[in-house]
Parts: sequence; structure tokens; C-alpha cells
Amino acid sequence: MEDRKKTYIADIERGVYDIKDEMKHEFTTKKGLTEEIIRTISKEKNEPEWMLEHRLKSLEVYNSKPMPKWGADLSDLDVDDIIHYLRPDSKIMSDSWDDVPDYIKNTFDRLGIPEAEKLSLAGVGAQYDSEVVYHSIHEELVKQGVIYTDIETALREHEDIVKEYFMKLITMNDHKFAALHGAVWSGGSFVYVPKGVKVDKPLQSYFRLNAAEAGQFEHTLIIVEEGADLHFIEGCSAPKYQKNALHAGAVELFIKKGGRLRYSTIENWSRNMYNLNTKRATVDADGVIEWVSGSFGSRVSMLYPMSILKGERARCEFTGITFASTGQYLDTGSKVIHAAPYTTSNVHSKSISKNGGTALYRGLLRVAPNAHGCKSTVECESLMLDNESRSDTIPIIEIHNDNIDIGHEAKIGRISEEAIFYLMSRGISKDEAKAMIVRGFVEPISKELPLEYAVELNKLIELELEGTIG
Repeated sequence: MEDRKKTYIADIERGVYDIKDEMKHEFTTKKGLTEEIIRTISKEKNEPEWMLEHRLKSLEVYNSKPMPKWGADLSDLDVDDIIHYLRPDSKIMSDSWDDVPDYIKNTFDRLGIPEAEKLSLAGVGAQYDSEVVYHSIHEELVKQGVIYTDIETALREHEDIVKEYFMKLITMNDHKFAALHGAVWSGGSFVYVPKGVKVDKPLQSYFRLNAAEAGQFEHTLIIVEEGADLHFIEGCSAPKYQKNALHAGAVELFIKKGGRLRYSTIENWSRNMYNLNTKRATVDADGVIEWVSGSFGSRVSMLYPMSILKGERARCEFTGITFASTGQYLDTGSKVIHAAPYTTSNVHSKSISKNGGTALYRGLLRVAPNAHGCKSTVECESLMLDNESRSDTIPIIEIHNDNIDIGHEAKIGRISEEAIFYLMSRGISKDEAKAMIVRGFVEPISKELPLEYAVELNKLIELELEGTIG
């Protein structure tokens, strides 16, 4: 009974996101993390020797590092109680939905992925538990030299490129969960956009974790060459279980001279999930990285996308929204490293907390001694919907030269009673008035997403607010 109390996380009914499939796996490892399990994963994937060596070294580093003591409480996360690799009974990755097992295809149908593919995407990758089951890309992009496939296929067909970039930006030594990722990673996407190619429609990868007491450890590697342009969308969800699950993926983004990448994420994990993801981008001269992030769900999140502006006039834009409710501790933010002159960053972070949830912005802004003439603006706004919730802002600013323009602003508050009164005087109910204010609060984020995903974001907000905002 005591164990149930520790692992049960209150949750609202989340519709299609909480529909569980029967667990049908062609192969799974046992629970836990051992050298034998690591060797089994690598053997099942038929990997080159250097990748197995990387996995085993990562396991050593993982075992040598302590659990983080700062931030969220991770004491209830038992990595030895997690299944680290589950291969669904989809025999091979397919470029036709007709070849995907019906129960998996139905899951992605409910999530709207095939429909979005028809309407607004230039390519789609769909991962179910530990493996990508579907991948497609428009033929005209292939003719332009764009590569978009799962990371395992890239390792076989483009090994030299993968070996050059894989876990060079996020290394096994960065922190304990980066090392864990290096040991057990599986699935994820590989994108290569050649010099000067502009991808008109977004590419999207969707990561669905269906299994209980499991982990998902996808690796996303994107290279945008000189003058190229790409919008990549990442979607994530999982149904609710009573036991803890773990997500420790990695995203490595390389933007070359004059290139541009927009990386949009909507994460909607269930509240038994520990979301300990790592994302990092490096940007050459005149390049641009744009992050658009929506964080919903999960019991715990610790996620701080990093932008390393290493070329002159490189630019970073970060726009994020976090929504924390009962039993949730969402510790999110951004890191920006100004490592070259005349670089620019703009960070806009918004959070909402209700019913005792904790939403925390943790940010790092570092300006190197040689980064003269750089500019940065950080704006954090937090909206609390009741007296039980909590919101904090923890900015760290390290400045190593004086020829800069830096600004930081943080606001924490509640919904204005005057605004509610004004809307009610126009015949709008109190609940709808509050909901309208919340939707207006997140509008700067939703307007940055393609239409279908802006609609999804607004649906998630309505779902969170339903029956709880009185």
C-alpha cells in the first residue's frame, strides 16, 4: 500500500492521450541497467563496434555520477525499475501507414499525425516505445539532397556523418542522465539539409511511449548547412500508469553559417513521467536557432534547451510555455552562451500553475570575454491561478565583458479581478472569463506554431482548465 501511495500521481482525464494499447512487443530487455543489457541493445540493433564502445563507456560514466541534488526531487525515480528497451512487433520501419500494425496506426490516427502529414508536413517520423515504426519524406526534398530518416538507418547508411556529430554537442560527461542516454539511446530522427536548401513545410517526429514502467531515450540529430532553412516539430505523449516512467532523450542541433532552424516542441507526458531531456544547439556566423516549446504533463520536468552562439551575429530566439498542476514540478528554462561578438538572444518564457503545481524558470545567460557588442533580453511571466500553487524564477547571468546590452525582467502574479469583472459585465461567465485570460496569456506561443499545432496547444490548455478554474 505504501508503494502505491508513493507512485500514484493525480491526473485529469486526458482523452486520446491516455488510451493504452495492449502491450505487444517483439523483444524487450529486463528491468535494470547492466553491461549485459547494454550489449543486448547494441546486438539487437546490429551496431558498429564504436557505438557499442560508446554505450559501455557511457554506462561507466553513469555509474560514477551521483543523482542531481539541485532542482526537482528525484528520490522516487528508480532506474533499476525501468525497462530501457522495448521493440514493438512492427517488423520493419515502413514508409506506408498500411504496413504499420493496426493498433499502432490507430494510436497515431487518434493523435492526428497522418492527417497533419497530409495537410501541412513535408515528412513524418513516428516512434512507438523504443523504435521508429514509420517514416516518410516528400520526394522533392529527396531530390534536393535532404536526408530525413530514423537515427538507426542513418547509422547504417550515413555512418561517417553520424560518427562525426553523434554526442559531440551533448557528451556522456555532461550529467548523469546524458550518460544514461549515451548507454541506452534508441530511436529518434536524423535530418541533414544541404547548403542553400529551404524546406518549405515542416518535418515532424512524434514520440509515443505506450508501455508501463518503461523509458524512452530517442536521439535527434539535425544538421542545417550554410544558408539552409528548416522547421522541425517534435511531439511527445504517453498514457497514465501508476508506476514511474522515464524520458531521457537528447537533441543535438548544428546550424551552419547563415542557416536557420526552428525547433518546435509540444510535450504532453502523463503525470507518472520523469522528463529529463537534454537539448542543445550550436550556431555559426549569421545563423539562427528558434525554439518554440510547450511543456504540459509529466510528474517532473528538468529541461533547459541550450543555444551556443559561436559565430559572429548568430541569433537565438526562445519562446516557451509551461503549465503545472497537481503533483507536478516543472523545472524548465533556457541557456544561452554568447561565445562570439555581435550575437543576439531573446528569451520569452511564460508559465501557468494551478491546484498546487510548481512551475519554475531556471535560466543561464553567459557572455564570453570576446563577445563584445552582444545583446540579450530575457522576459519571464508567471501566472498563478490559486493560492496553493508556486512559481519561481532563478536567472543566472554571467558577464565577462562590458560592451554589451543585457536586460532581464520577471513578473509573477494572479489573474486580475478587474479584468474578470470587465468581461463578466459583458455577459461572459466567470469561468470563461478566466479561460479567455489564460488563452490570451499563451497566445504569443501558440501563434508561433503551425495552425494544427496551435489548435492542439489550445485544446491542451482547455483540457487542463476544464472543471478546475472556478
